[in-house]
Amino acid sequence: MSVLFLFRIFILGAAADKVWGDEVSEFYCDTLEPGCKHACYNWMFPMSYIHYWVLQITFVSTPTLVYLGHAVHIIHKEKRMMEDSTTRTLLKKPKYTDDRGKVRIKGILFCTYVTQLVFKIFLEVGFSVGQFFIFGPVFMVPYFHCKLSPPCARFSGAQCYISRPTEKTIFIIFMLVVSGISVLLNIIEIIYLLCRRRQSIKKQLRTQHHVLTSQHWPSNPEFKAMSRQYGDLHLSGLKHDDSISKEKDT
Repeated sequence: MSVLFLFRIFILGAAADKVWGDEVSEFYCDTLEPGCKHACYNWMFPMSYIHYWVLQITFVSTPTLVYLGHAVHIIHKEKRMMEDSTTRTLLKKPKYTDDRGKVRIKGILFCTYVTQLVFKIFLEVGFSVGQFFIFGPVFMVPYFHCKLSPPCARFSGAQCYISRPTEKTIFIIFMLVVSGISVLLNIIEIIYLLCRRRQSIKKQLRTQHHVLTSQHWPSNPEFKAMSRQYGDLHLSGLKHDDSISKEKDT
């Protein structure tokens, strides 16, 4: 979320208008035929880059907002159950919050959180790939030859020029790099959560095994003394039986 807000929304709102604000006004084609300039611009830019990035940020933020809504609902439901006198004895401690009120990602919240991370990865990758299909190459050309016969000239076409292509190219690469960093951070977070969950499961199994072994073999000194005493008697009885059997054989 920090990468999303600091490096995308903030920069998109602060610098995108200055870089892309003249994409229509400074777009020039060396023709006087009516409609040719607009047709060539629509052919080069089927959709505004700024509008596309705003749509991408909106879709990428939606899974996180859904998770936050679900987490608030679960915590509010748990708080009501804790306040209820009939279930207060069953729930001694809250499951999804600690003593400081911090949310614990476990149980159903863990599944929801990992699911929203997976959806964010697919959305980021989908929008990055879709950008290549809609706009073409990343590098912005300073000029191009438009050959749209209607409404431009059938044989000669029109030579069109784009304002500040280098600036626009740097901005496009920056947004793609930030999108890739966001995907990488989401993958790292999924791996971290799965490893942490695996460690917690192993810790719970060790605790249960320790409790079961302590129940079977209690650490009481009197019990140990009694077991040692009865063990010695059992061994002496075995030795006596062995001696009797040997005398019988002889």
